[in-house]
Amino acid sequence: MRQRLQRLGLGAIDEKLSDGVRLSMEDGIRLFECPDLLALGWMANREREKRHGARTYYNFNIRLEATNVCVASCLFCSFARLKPGDAGSYTMTLEEAWDKLRSRAHQPLTEVHVVNGLHPDLPFEYYLELLRGFKRIRPGIHLKCFTAVEIAFFADLYGMSDEQVLIALKEAGLDSLPGGGAEIFAERVRRKICHDKCGTDRYLEIHRLAHEMGMRSNITMLYGHIETAEERVDHMLRTRALQDRTGGLQAFIPLAFHPDNNQMRKLPAPTGADTLRVHAVSRLMLDNIPHVKAFWIATGVEVAQLALWFGVDDLDGTVQEEKIYHMAGARTPEAMTTSTIRRLIRAAGREPVERDTLYNVITGPEAPDDQPVSAAVQ
Repeated sequence: MRQRLQRLGLGAIDEKLSDGVRLSMEDGIRLFECPDLLALGWMANREREKRHGARTYYNFNIRLEATNVCVASCLFCSFARLKPGDAGSYTMTLEEAWDKLRSRAHQPLTEVHVVNGLHPDLPFEYYLELLRGFKRIRPGIHLKCFTAVEIAFFADLYGMSDEQVLIALKEAGLDSLPGGGAEIFAERVRRKICHDKCGTDRYLEIHRLAHEMGMRSNITMLYGHIETAEERVDHMLRTRALQDRTGGLQAFIPLAFHPDNNQMRKLPAPTGADTLRVHAVSRLMLDNIPHVKAFWIATGVEVAQLALWFGVDDLDGTVQEEKIYHMAGARTPEAMTTSTIRRLIRAAGREPVERDTLYNVITGPEAPDDQPVSAAVQ
């Protein structure tokens, strides 16, 4: 393999990786341009196995989108509706949202993951009470809720600082931030696809503030639309720089662009090879971030399995309810049982490890009756 890498012009990068030397922007671009996907995967897998061996993580979680009313006009979004009353719009009552957790009292859930549209009319108390209610129902549940874009929106809408919003949400029960809303950090791309949402500097600053408060977070990257290889690498480097500063990021999550039912539907979706390449380069560039996750809802289940040999060590979890990708045409299931996830991981030649949100390993017997409420892959 070393000779093969030399022939591909990747010998110097291979030596850097072997010596623990950080890769540069130029290295990242070279990796994206490499025609040999398997050689790229070999390097990424080596880095993955240095950190995690064969271990592949998953968690027992539920995904919840309490409202899809959103004032932002992101071109790639098939989920949002501009205002209440628009066709397809919805906003859950607090009781409806809490019932999603109540109805799963029999499940050993460890995480509720909440992402919403930017609703212009809901009071801040709605979000505070949403968190409080989840904690009343299940005090030990981890609440990973509200992207940095939502935090910025709350601050602007309710006349608060980003820090004040985070403090109030944390006091109400917020435990960590999800990584959504990052899209691509390059200003050229943001002006075209998401010009009226929180900018890059503020997004990263909100994550920094959360880390200083003792919370952890993730960062995503939306790929496969109009971004260049250089802009992808720039996104990774900005993520890496934040981690150098705070150490509060747990996972990097590439998210595949889905073109159906949105304003970018004329663009093709990224291929499986694109997806494997992005995850592999992510693992190689992000030397200070512990985990690279393949969100199987976005990648597709089969490609997510392959990605376990291309730098990925995490498959997310049971999910159970997901609307954002499915409204954009995703044909993946909306849920998987933990037994199905374990089977898929083992079939890929890896070792399944159940975790909580903070990557503490969940120990105990593997329950055979772990079927989620919603339909799942069998």
